Amino acid sequence: MPLDLIPLGGTFAREVRGVDLWRDLDDATIDALRRAWDEAGVLVFRRQALDEAELVRFFSRFGEPDIIVRTDWQSRNRPEVIHISNMKDQTGRSIGGLGAGELDWHTDQSYVANPATGALLYMVESPAEGVPTYWANLRLAYAALPDETKQRIEGLQAVFDYLARQSTYDDEEPMSDELRARTPPLLHPIVNTHPETGEKSLYLDPTTTTGIAGMPKMLGDPMLKALNEHAVSPEFIYRHDWQPGDVVMWDNGFLLHRREAFDADASRWLKRLTIRLPGDRHVVPASKLVAA
Repeated sequence: MPLDLIPLGGTFAREVRGVDLWRDLDDATIDALRRAWDEAGVLVFRRQALDEAELVRFFSRFGEPDIIVRTDWQSRNRPEVIHISNMKDQTGRSIGGLGAGELDWHTDQSYVANPATGALLYMVESPAEGVPTYWANLRLAYAALPDETKQRIEGLQAVFDYLARQSTYDDEEPMSDELRARTPPLLHPIVNTHPETGEKSLYLDPTTTTGIAGMPKMLGDPMLKALNEHAVSPEFIYRHDWQPGDVVMWDNGFLLHRREAFDADASRWLKRLTIRLPGDRHVVPASKLVAA
């Protein structure tokens, strides 16, 4: 079926209208959504009302649901669903993770081998003043680089380490030996090519990258800093102002995102799913362990 796709704020993101995600959508609708997602990177659905089973059923049409390493953030009913929240239950236990502090630009799962790159957020409860989330398009960022820079970074790999990421979370305890063993430092290519379109994009994560493989820090760190600053230039960014019932899905293979800090006394609760997108039609960065 043809989709009603609305450009959002003159950016790459698109709002999809006339689709109820709680319904069992037909294959033609899913195919149309998949094509729109491939092009836009970020799809927004407003005024949705879904339980966790319906969330999983919808997003599973695009890839295999993944269970992330942070089992302490999992839903008690569906392990595929995690809760992003600063709220606590009646016993004082946190119902989710990531608190109320600012989350810097990052891409999900960049710290694991063969990352699951599809992600979805569903807003359940939002502070009245709103807490925007921002996405930066790394396909557009790569296209805007000077040719000389494109040649310099072709074939380079960055070091991605969850230990660096975890240190940026508020109210986090030191990393356990078990979690460290499950998240060793990895290498991913800085430049990736889309398997269907041939378009190239950057793969970056300012919170998680610690250097460039085979390059002295005095050279690698300034290069990463320049790429990260370029990637979040205003012309590559979409800002989403959340409303309860919003569903946003995005492709971590060529997008960064971040969140602003908010009042810790204000209640905020989202549900998130992660899926493994097929590498024959999505950017899934190759991975290998850093040599000991």
